[in-house]
Amino acid sequence: MTVPASRPSTVLAMGTDIHRALLADGALDRLRSVARVDTTTAVTTLTDVTPADARRLAHAEVLFTHWGAPELTDDALRRMPRLRAVVHAAGSVKHHVTDAVWKRGIAVSSAAAANALPVAEFTLAAILFANKRVLDIAHGYARTRSRPGLLPYFSGYGNYRRTVGVVGASHIGRRVIELLRPLDLHVLLHDPYLDPAAARALGAEPAGLDELAGRSDVVTIHAPQLPETRHMFGARRLALLRDGATLINTARGSLVDTEALTRHLVTGRLHAVLDVTEPDVPSADSPLYTLPNVLLTPHIAGSLGNELGRMTDWATDEVARYAQGLPFACGVGPDEMTRSA
Repeated sequence: MTVPASRPSTVLAMGTDIHRALLADGALDRLRSVARVDTTTAVTTLTDVTPADARRLAHAEVLFTHWGAPELTDDALRRMPRLRAVVHAAGSVKHHVTDAVWKRGIAVSSAAAANALPVAEFTLAAILFANKRVLDIAHGYARTRSRPGLLPYFSGYGNYRRTVGVVGASHIGRRVIELLRPLDLHVLLHDPYLDPAAARALGAEPAGLDELAGRSDVVTIHAPQLPETRHMFGARRLALLRDGATLINTARGSLVDTEALTRHLVTGRLHAVLDVTEPDVPSADSPLYTLPNVLLTPHIAGSLGNELGRMTDWATDEVARYAQGLPFACGVGPDEMTRSA
């Protein structure tokens, strides 16, 4: 991206932990070439600001946000009369962008597409390992300390011509379908906002949610957290999953009735890869921690480690576009807030 002739005054707004991580990894270094910004400090609150932060915010044209960004309320925005853009170097902006932002005509951008890449990669690995029953085999190998006969023991396993159900044609869902395209897998797709022709153009067969649940060997969820998606995989729909199917959730814990799912998992009827749960951290006595048919991870599918730098690079490109008077490549509008994670 070309370095703009005029660099907009920019203030960082994010949690102290993420700020330290970005500084340590050098992810913010290039931002100084496209914006007038002090990358060594970040605003963590907009309700009780220091005099120095108040002066910086008063001149801010761009707010560069990340995880832990303070909420942009009416009162907060009054501190930033010159603010014209919010550039979020992470995924969802729901946690800090409010209606007050849209009412003031402030442009918003998100690096959600960048964060979709590691989630899709995680999902691809989970799908292939699930059909190959890698977790089961590893547990069995550790238990017996011997190799079972391959043909009789593994006769029902493998990825050839399996059916994968993708729930949600989000950034992540679309990337998952793209990654699956070269493989010998059949992909079903459910998304109420996507017409059948568009689903087929992505390389998937459109399907109703119940149909997808009943036909899939693996179901992977990439839908937003909305009132109408709460427990979209509840007791009734979980019962539709075929015996031995795997449910993958890297979206939001509330989309699955964790208690109902756990009942199926305890019996061994279903398998699961759960990067998110409800509650966020299962109780200490939850069987999810120890069941051999469950891979439970603490919300790591998205960007972590050096992958944070990818999101920061995308956001820095957006600041450069803004400085050149160009529209955002990854702009977010108020209508999308009702359909995003």
